[in-house]
Amino acid sequence: MTEYVIRFLVGGVVVSAFAMLGDILRPKSFAGLFGAAPSVALATLGIAVYQHGTGYAALQTQAMIAGAIALAIYSVVVCQLLVRAKLRAVTATLLSLAAWLIVAFGLLIFAGGQT
Repeated sequence: MTEYVIRFLVGGVVVSAFAMLGDILRPKSFAGLFGAAPSVALATLGIAVYQHGTGYAALQTQAMIAGAIALAIYSVVVCQLLVRAKLRAVTATLLSLAAWLIVAFGLLIFAGGQT
């Protein structure tokens, strides 16, 4: 229970900091980019370092990087399927989800996997 409270508080502080950073930057579309994902990742990594040490946090960081790369590829694939192939959103999403899974797990295996 304490971990969730700490994660909530640290996440809230970091989300607020990133929101202020996004408010300062131009164009304003960057504000959403800095809103949630970086702050949640930093809070999670801080807790991982505190509870499990730097080795565990390094593995979590590798997983986050693999997920981010896979998400970027997913985004490109879904856009291409929607615009070029003129597929429906549900079909494009499901096909792209398969690409996301292949890329994410492929990167994790390539990087040495999780223990």
